[in-house]
Amino acid sequence: MKNRTIHFKNAFKVWMGNRRGQAAEMVLAPGQTEGGPDNRHRGADQWLFVVSGRGAAVVNGKKIKLQEGTTLLIERGETHEIRNSGRSPLKTLNIYLPPAYTKSGHLLKPGRP
Repeated sequence: MKNRTIHFKNAFKVWMGNRRGQAAEMVLAPGQTEGGPDNRHRGADQWLFVVSGRGAAVVNGKKIKLQEGTTLLIERGETHEIRNSGRSPLKTLNIYLPPAYTKSGHLLKPGRP
């Protein structure tokens, strides 16, 4: 068993995981974006849950409104960008299955499904 408390202070930080999955926090300042038309996780699905704030996601060219409580599944290989369109930080909890990043936040090579 693993147990940690998230404080949502980091732009992006992997804070818990094992060989099957991992969890990370992401905090975007107002106007800030993460990702873009070439951003994709070739080996992992990403579950994004909005803890607080407002924004938008563009997944494979489709725009999705983000607000507190929104849950979004970005499937492996889908291009995506996350943008904070609000006036306060956009805080998200992200689950990657299997892991997509090293503990230091560098993208892993695609793994097996």
